[in-house]
Amino acid sequence: MSISLRNFCLILLLAVLSACNGEKVATPKPKGYFRINFPERKYQVFNDGCAYSFSYPTYAKLTNDTDKNAQPCWKNLEFTPFNGVLHITYYDVFSLETYNEMTENARTLAMKHTIKAEAIDQRIINYPDKKVYGIYYSIEGNTASSVQFFLTDSLNHYLRGALYFNERPQYDSIQPVVKFIKKDIDSLIASFKWKK
Repeated sequence: MSISLRNFCLILLLAVLSACNGEKVATPKPKGYFRINFPERKYQVFNDGCAYSFSYPTYAKLTNDTDKNAQPCWKNLEFTPFNGVLHITYYDVFSLETYNEMTENARTLAMKHTIKAEAIDQRIINYPDKKVYGIYYSIEGNTASSVQFFLTDSLNHYLRGALYFNERPQYDSIQPVVKFIKKDIDSLIASFKWKK
């Protein structure tokens, strides 16, 4: 081995040994989210003087809508552990024109989220034995609302639901919560009945 190669190897060895001074270098940790403990699924029935009834989870709180324009039987289903609310509005339908206007408004309100949505899936709701029909909009992405739907008997009744969270939308962080709540909304719709 030549002297210059030996000197180069010696310098390289000294450089490597001096770099290892025993101190640990801090490395940043990836961003994470808190662990979410989901409540046990139990349901109770809402059947209180309105033209409809349904089952909703016991961990949620059903309250009257306090908006100044709220009508009787407008409700808020508050998912308190998750800082979310399902706004429920109910209308008596008086004409085909009113019915068509309400269903078009539901579609328009759901489609307003297309700007930020990654996808909007529509599902037909069809329970002919209970005369419950409608459309369910599942909205994916960083949008203000993750679920919207309407239910009707096509003649006299119309109910609309919209799920909102009381915080800035970050789909990655709330996705497990949305999946959990969607199952409860599906149960609400499956148990839904008109009283008249």
